[in-house]
Amino acid sequence: MYLPGMNMGIISKGAKCNVSGCNNDGIRSLNTSKVEDAGLRVSSSGKKTVLCKAHYKEWKKETKDDRSLERARYDKF
Repeated sequence: MYLPGMNMGIISKGAKCNVSGCNNDGIRSLNTSKVEDAGLRVSSSGKKTVLCKAHYKEWKKETKDDRSLERARYDKF
């Protein structure tokens, strides 16, 4: 049963950041392997990792080149 306005995601349930040594509120959840590839130490063993604002910004900086290459693959000429 769908109820409008009821958020069922992990972030809306108050998940905390999964980076080792961090206990801030999470704002984004990403694939664990992508987060680990960026060099962040993750204490999560599942498929998804929750990141706080600071660690999400760090992940974005570390993966900027990779993400722009990935986007370029899907651009139409």
